[in-house]
Amino acid sequence: MNEIKASRVLTSGQSVVVVHGDLTCEAVDAIVNPANGWLAHGGGVAAAILRRAGVDLQLESDEWVKRHGKIPDGAVALTKGYMLSAKWVIHAVGPVWHGGGHSEEADLGLAVRNTLDLAERERCRTVAMPAISSGIFGFPKERCAEILFEQAEAWFAQHPESVVRELRFTNIDVPTVRVFCDEFERRG
Repeated sequence: MNEIKASRVLTSGQSVVVVHGDLTCEAVDAIVNPANGWLAHGGGVAAAILRRAGVDLQLESDEWVKRHGKIPDGAVALTKGYMLSAKWVIHAVGPVWHGGGHSEEADLGLAVRNTLDLAERERCRTVAMPAISSGIFGFPKERCAEILFEQAEAWFAQHPESVVRELRFTNIDVPTVRVFCDEFERRG
């Protein structure tokens, strides 16, 4: 059972929420897959999404890459949610951490903005996003949380009339949830 750990309504009327739980169980319009550029959902959160959504998600992902090519860092792609509660999966390609000197922070910020832009185009009211790049891609969790909150709050401030009304930062592991709760409190 997913548990809300922190929630705030921004001045724009949109909400940012920290959730401890299973991203694949979120009853939202879209969940965000922290994907690699080939949309090969073989490990980490991507593998968990694939297990819950079913093989059709990988088939559509393969077809997407065949038509459009590899997705660069910071860019996004859209597939159906198949057997997920979410209608859509937004595949956000975050950067692999190489120490911070290879535009990793800018690419992560771009992934957040592109995710929200795509959610807006698809008329998604609610989106659940994990700590993109902070797992097997090695991005430091504290900096990841800071960038995700910073970019989300800036995007909502620039789009107060957006159909996107709630962004849920949903993570299953306690250490990551704790980092997001700490960042939430720091931003108070």
